[in-house]
Amino acid sequence: MQLFLLLLLLAALSPPATSHYSSSTSSPSSSSVSEWRPARATYYAATNPRDLVGGACGYGDLVKSGYGMSTVGLSETLFERGQICSACFELRCVDDLRWCIPGTSIIVTATNFCAPNYGFDPDGGGHCNPPNMHFVLPIEAFEKIAIWKAGNMPVQYRRINCRKEGSIRFTVDGGGIFISVLITNVAGSGDISAVKIKGSRTGWLPMGRNWGQNWHINADLKNQALSFEVTSSDKSTVTAYNVAPRNWDYGQTFEGKQFETP
Repeated sequence: MQLFLLLLLLAALSPPATSHYSSSTSSPSSSSVSEWRPARATYYAATNPRDLVGGACGYGDLVKSGYGMSTVGLSETLFERGQICSACFELRCVDDLRWCIPGTSIIVTATNFCAPNYGFDPDGGGHCNPPNMHFVLPIEAFEKIAIWKAGNMPVQYRRINCRKEGSIRFTVDGGGIFISVLITNVAGSGDISAVKIKGSRTGWLPMGRNWGQNWHINADLKNQALSFEVTSSDKSTVTAYNVAPRNWDYGQTFEGKQFETP
């Protein structure tokens, strides 16, 4: 009887189940995560709707792009000159019993860059200076794992597979023979290492990374149906045929095939 009562007491004292904050991702499977690593995190509070528009990955309006507040800006060491855009991370608060919310974590997508400030030391005000691993979160996300008064918090992070609703989205822009394509809502590893485009009267043409997840090419592809081949950082490739119809126009968004996630 005493052993039974002891087991009940231990169960009551166990930490609550992990909760997640995400508008476009879900809990990772055990086969899709990397090891936990130490970092630090701060937050920003959007005071104007325009604060949710822009970012170094080129997604524009984060709500319309489907990312909402489940986003993060990365320090220079993590940002990899924009190649990491659209990757997903899980963060949890650690080592501070006063400010951390126990048993919680958040899942966020990399959408922005936290520029270094070399007027300060990395251990002072230069939070995003190399070699710091630093995450800047919307306050709505930060408050899911820590009390806002905490400020610059120690956290742990790990890279996870992205789980997205719907297909990859291709927003075509440009003019004349210049074509720019913004790629969003990418599942799997999330970040993209290579893109090819094909018109209905051409072969596959490699695109260059313009900035963030904007890819470009100089080619006359008007009045041709467009297909895309997207390769992620883990070397997975999806090919989406005839994503845009022959009468496509600049400024339109089209959906193609999606990466599979375990």
